[in-house]
Amino acid sequence: MSSNTLGNNMPRPLVAKIHVSAMAHNLSIARKKCPTSKLWAVIKADGYGHGLERSMRGFSQADGLAVIENKDALQLRELGWTKPILLLEGIYHSSDISIAAKNYLHIVVHCVEQIEMLEKMSNGFRIDVYLKINSGLNRLGFSPEHAAMAHRRLKATAIVHSISLMTHFANSYYLENPLPGISVSEQVSRFNHAVDDLDGERSLADSAILITKPEITASWARPGVMLYGATVFPGVKASSLDLLPAMTLESEIICIQRISAGDGVGYGTRFVADRAMTIGVVACGYANGYPRSAKDGTPILVDGIRTGIVGRVSMDKLALDLTPVANAHVGSKVTLWGRGLPIEEVADAADTISCELMCGLSHRVTTIETPV
Repeated sequence: MSSNTLGNNMPRPLVAKIHVSAMAHNLSIARKKCPTSKLWAVIKADGYGHGLERSMRGFSQADGLAVIENKDALQLRELGWTKPILLLEGIYHSSDISIAAKNYLHIVVHCVEQIEMLEKMSNGFRIDVYLKINSGLNRLGFSPEHAAMAHRRLKATAIVHSISLMTHFANSYYLENPLPGISVSEQVSRFNHAVDDLDGERSLADSAILITKPEITASWARPGVMLYGATVFPGVKASSLDLLPAMTLESEIICIQRISAGDGVGYGTRFVADRAMTIGVVACGYANGYPRSAKDGTPILVDGIRTGIVGRVSMDKLALDLTPVANAHVGSKVTLWGRGLPIEEVADAADTISCELMCGLSHRVTTIETPV
């Protein structure tokens, strides 16, 4: 095969369309929820799968951007972001301190080992820190009884410029039907008790708190998933909150099969037809980021008409019921989630959350930017 032939090959008909204007819209909704608070737009995990540079543009009106990795923070600086950047896990090695200081990065401090690294650093740097309090999530952070000690040591550390205070919630997405375990109100109480006598700005709210309890947002809020037009509230669609999907995953029908009653579809024959059916095969599978755990009936659109998947999702393909789509053909457009099909519905049917679907989008998927 000639190189010219290879160069003319058409790409696989699977594309993720990113809507930057939707991201800007969603940020404006977050802003309306807490007009007196500043906003860290959380763009970790490559902007929840939407792309770091696109997220920077979509959230250009944010007061700061929050990421995990140094490399993302440095890329944002190279791309021209001049406002604050927060490293949500802080430093891992002493060498990270100078990188953070030289690039004006704020760092989260969540353990005594990080304080020790800062204390050992020679003067000459100045760095802003966020002291994280573990109020009940039991992931990162100082226990409430150790908050004052950590604050005192940070305040006595020569390179520390300012100290802000933060916590993170375990059950903020279950305010209406709380799960067993600690409540949001109890975590707020623990946090307030721990930091009552400590100076510094506060940051508490995630997307769920912004939407349901904006009165506890404090100096800074840290919206994440809502900025991409999704929620992880059980049974709640982002559209009901005036949020717009920032990612639409689309593909096409690449094959049609006509099967009889008793025929199975897919590996393990999870689905067996109870009647004669027309089955469409779609160019998308779990290696592209579509959840293998999706059940029969998981919603999907074909030429804008809703139907459901049948059989187990495989590595590169999935199957769906074409019964409701009389005029379907090879090449018919398929929407896997996004505009017209809330990602939350797909996540619910796969026993996961929308964040996992967005972040799990494979590099094999062509990604393009389109207007809403």
